[in-house]
Amino acid sequence: MGYSFPLYLLILTKMTSKIQFEFSGKIWHSDGPGGWYFISLPIDISAEIRNNLRSEEEGWGRLKARAKIGNTDWDSAIWFATKLNTYLLPLKAEVRKKEKLEKGKVVSVVLWL
Repeated sequence: MGYSFPLYLLILTKMTSKIQFEFSGKIWHSDGPGGWYFISLPIDISAEIRNNLRSEEEGWGRLKARAKIGNTDWDSAIWFATKLNTYLLPLKAEVRKKEKLEKGKVVSVVLWL
């Protein structure tokens, strides 16, 4: 395959065609127009993704993803933020409302790529 993922991730990939990551992160709000809410992926997970899936990225470092927080899962994408050296998961208003998410809250995320 040419990937340097740990063996358990390679087995998971073969079984489901998706790679699963689990992490916790703090919700933050951008100051830009529209004021999006994000969770930054941990640097080590971002490095692993970038090293192995960069060729799959679309414009602006975008990778299609499926995310889950609490009981809510949704189709999304992650974007690589060069200045932060990590991927960002945007949080849709619908998800924030369903899960009662707000800026500063630390949440557990499951992400499939």
